[in-house]
Amino acid sequence: MDEVPLEEMIQKKDQLQERANKLKRQRDELHEQSKKMARERDELNVKVRQIRNQVGEHKKKRDEFNERVKHAKELRNEFSKSHLELKKTIKDLERERSTSSGVNINELKQHLRKLENEHMTQPMSSQKEKKLIETIKEIHLKIKDAEETLNKDPKLKKAIDEEKILKQKAEKQHDLVEKMATKAQEEHQLMIEQLTQLDKLMKRTTEIQENIVITKIEADKVHKDFIDHVNQIHELEKTIANTEKKKEKKKKMEDVSAAQKEADEVFERFKRGEKLSTEDLMILQKAGLL
Repeated sequence: MDEVPLEEMIQKKDQLQERANKLKRQRDELHEQSKKMARERDELNVKVRQIRNQVGEHKKKRDEFNERVKHAKELRNEFSKSHLELKKTIKDLERERSTSSGVNINELKQHLRKLENEHMTQPMSSQKEKKLIETIKEIHLKIKDAEETLNKDPKLKKAIDEEKILKQKAEKQHDLVEKMATKAQEEHQLMIEQLTQLDKLMKRTTEIQENIVITKIEADKVHKDFIDHVNQIHELEKTIANTEKKKEKKKKMEDVSAAQKEADEVFERFKRGEKLSTEDLMILQKAGLL
């Protein structure tokens, strides 16, 4: 098999070295891209942990407010139930007192509303209107007198006072229910917003991680190609070195052979008795023939 010329091997080694340098730069660039993406991923993961903690806080607050809503509703319902029962008791007491006094306040109030409506909606003569107004005034007075009488009743007065207190308590708990429900909804909305943000961040970190894996696989391929080129360069360097040694050895052998041939020719002249020059004598001396 013919040997590859030394110049051709050197040229091929230079080409391999140029390609290896490009592969090394490409590999290093891919590694730098992976590091940059990993830094971005880690920064996003920090944000993910922070948002998860915030979501947990909002959920905790929402649940606490919902628990307070539940408790306030229970109290409100208790107060409302007691309030309705007490209103019924008050009506029963008023009915009893009205029956005793012969004045039914509810009937008077119904009759009063009917007359007032008639006064506002129906056309009438001035005389009839005057009489109607007098009747309305009389009913107002009767209602007022009857209510004053009822209010002087200790049992009824106590029931009315308690009814007012229970109504206030029920209204207070109702306001608390609405207030706590609003706060719970606000916390829930904040939680939903952050869960949406969290979902976007998680998708982005997954995307980055996939790109990191793809980039590392590509970097590994380039690195393998780089190593293959480096190994080829080393093998070529060994071959070039051996070829240069052989070439140098061959040249030395050729030089020695030429010197020996020249010395033999001078020695033959010497044996024939020819006169030798100083240079001829030096040649014989170097060849070991003198």
